[in-house]
Amino acid sequence: MTTITPKIISRVGTNLHNKKYHPICLIKERIRDFFYQKFLNQRKNPIFSIYDNLNPLVTTEQNFDDVLVPKNHPSRQSRDNYYINKNQLLRTHTSAHQLALVKSGLDAFLVAGDVYRRDTIDSSHYPVFHQMEGVKLYSERELFKNVNDPTSLKLFENARRTSVKQETHTMETVKLVEFQLKQTLTELMEHLFGKDIETQWSEVYFPFTHPSWELEIKFQGEWLEVLGSGVMEQEILNTAGAANKVGYAFGLGLERLAMILFGIPDIRLFWSEDERFLSQFKVDDPYDVKFKPFSRYPQLRNDISFWCPDGYHSNDFYDIVRSIGGDLVEQVTLIDEFVHPKTQRLSHCYTVIYRHMEKTLTQKEVSILHGKIATVAENMLGIEVRK
Repeated sequence: MTTITPKIISRVGTNLHNKKYHPICLIKERIRDFFYQKFLNQRKNPIFSIYDNLNPLVTTEQNFDDVLVPKNHPSRQSRDNYYINKNQLLRTHTSAHQLALVKSGLDAFLVAGDVYRRDTIDSSHYPVFHQMEGVKLYSERELFKNVNDPTSLKLFENARRTSVKQETHTMETVKLVEFQLKQTLTELMEHLFGKDIETQWSEVYFPFTHPSWELEIKFQGEWLEVLGSGVMEQEILNTAGAANKVGYAFGLGLERLAMILFGIPDIRLFWSEDERFLSQFKVDDPYDVKFKPFSRYPQLRNDISFWCPDGYHSNDFYDIVRSIGGDLVEQVTLIDEFVHPKTQRLSHCYTVIYRHMEKTLTQKEVSILHGKIATVAENMLGIEVRK
């Protein structure tokens, strides 16, 4: 069951989201400040609390069952996750802590942390990235407090589940929670990108919310998805001991927001220790930072073709490339897939792009690295390199 690699283990505990002046931390603080300012109690104190130091090692129950991911859902497969053993893995989302925090009695909280997924290799994907989760719960009195005649409204009913509501929620409940959610998250985008930012919502599916929406922003002429959200499944709240409340939840990727907001072109830069990168964010005003690119060194491209064994998955090869090549690998692309007409054997051909962030690589250095990747892949995956 174990799919974790030494490269991934080396990233655990780095906590970029808690490193002062790091762009991931700056984004986290911007979002935290928005919720601290928007949601205040009668004494003018923030009602939201933030948890940004929770252990990323969780159980399969926390990561999947607690948020209603079906037993046969593909997101549970080992090819997509970093399992320690069959019962433990590195969390794939900060939602893994949602049930426990609601169960502890919290009605409004943010969770920030590192999450881990086996994925493709390119300038916008990395096996370790950072998420921020938000949950806001409402009692009947709180949700309906601004309604003219709140006594005529109820949170719950016994009805049937439809495409627009859960079976236990009244339509009034869903519409008011949706209004609060969309208003809050639209204002968050305005807080991050300015009042003129254009936004749009689209309906999606998540196991842990219904109905669910993604929020897109228009940036440099393109619509970009920045977060997922929805009305929390009542089953989660019932299990957590909050059966008399309803609420919304949302999750967003901090790297994605930072890349858009600061103009950072390559996700590997977040892990750089180059002062030319880090020094740009050591400023007194984190609301006025724009990344200035420094010299980019040339790419070197090498191809590798091999016959694939039964049960082969590309993520297994990507993990080996990352383990051997580390952050010298900029991108891996499957450029050809071929099935032999007689033997029915499957062949893959990949282009691996190498680029050092801080110096020029030589073809000799890359050839040694590329050869080692091929050797390790042969030994570990049972592939047969095509000469």
